[in-house]
Amino acid sequence: MPRAHDVIVVGAGPVGALCAYLLARRGLSVALLEREPARVIDYRASTFHPPTLDLLEDCGATAALLAMGLKAPVMQYRDRRLGKIAEIDFAVLKDDTAHPYRLQCEQFKLTEWLYAELARIPGAGVAFSHEVADVRQDEAGVEVAASTPSGPRLLRGRYAIAADGGRSTVRRQIGIAFDGYTHPEQFLVAGTRHDFHAAMPDICSVNYTADPEEWFLLLEIPDMWRIVVPVAPGIEAEDAVADSYLQSCLQNICPRAEPYPLLVKAIYRVHQRVAATYRAGRVFLAGDAAHVNNPLGGVGLNGGLHDALNLTRRLAAVIEGKSDPRALDGYEAQRRPAAVVAINSMTERNKKLLEERDPEIRRRNLERWRAIGADRKLMYAHALETSMIASLRATGMLPRKQG
Repeated sequence: MPRAHDVIVVGAGPVGALCAYLLARRGLSVALLEREPARVIDYRASTFHPPTLDLLEDCGATAALLAMGLKAPVMQYRDRRLGKIAEIDFAVLKDDTAHPYRLQCEQFKLTEWLYAELARIPGAGVAFSHEVADVRQDEAGVEVAASTPSGPRLLRGRYAIAADGGRSTVRRQIGIAFDGYTHPEQFLVAGTRHDFHAAMPDICSVNYTADPEEWFLLLEIPDMWRIVVPVAPGIEAEDAVADSYLQSCLQNICPRAEPYPLLVKAIYRVHQRVAATYRAGRVFLAGDAAHVNNPLGGVGLNGGLHDALNLTRRLAAVIEGKSDPRALDGYEAQRRPAAVVAINSMTERNKKLLEERDPEIRRRNLERWRAIGADRKLMYAHALETSMIASLRATGMLPRKQG
């Protein structure tokens, strides 16, 4: 029989790495498997919301992120033709969070920090080039078969966590449906060090710009500005990442005499899906393996980190004998409703607001944004929702505010 671990984590992105770190720092035996041969630099997510920073304080990740990231105390809703419509000041949350701002920091920087912390724990670390081929379980534990450069490897654990992304092999192996849909258009991400603050003096670090033809996100991170735009269904992926197309998109956002210096570019399909269940026996889903959504709101990564925090706390208590195994049932009860309502529904709504074509509906949407920006009470309610504080309170992960 292979050596038994307390937990096998499949997928070493930010969610899987956080799961492994939270368990390993409590002295549990964890195997962290990653199919890629080395760390992956992914610019797809870069926003950490206030309650996420609150929840990550205890493990030291918040201090690390603050040292690497950029604070964004306000965000803007804009219209391509009209400019700034409303500005949301996260200072309205000062009594609800220790971090009343968004933190802009690439997700791979959190992953790298987690890898370094895992390396300091004896017996912990990342097993790269481990591609899961089979997952089986019985009443006593889980067996994971993986292919590696040195041959097949069989691991056994008391529990397993699938954090292996939207195309999760583990989720398919255990037969959990992943219902939802795929957006017809792809999303294009580009990065440049062009100084948008100088070219557009009224912008802030987080901007959502509505337009019936081509909405866009303009987000400042420590290393560059990230631009996210939709790509029409008829345009092939290789054409969308061509310099001519990218330059056209950027020139439409902010014209300049010279071509934009491009540092990164990527195109990807966007889905809105939630797993039918987050658990099959001793195997649990977390992060993109459990829910995927468009990036409009920056809630996907945060929701995955919330999954990790919730699940590992429950697993550790059960493994340590401090809690009844029935406590594990609370993971799906808290996290799946958050994915359906606070993550998927919110991001769907945000996309509709940005791309709306009907002139009358667009007018009403802009008026609603103006009202939120002008009324402190409306802004507070909006900030509670978009920061994910409201959903975390509703599902019991954060205490409700007294008074």
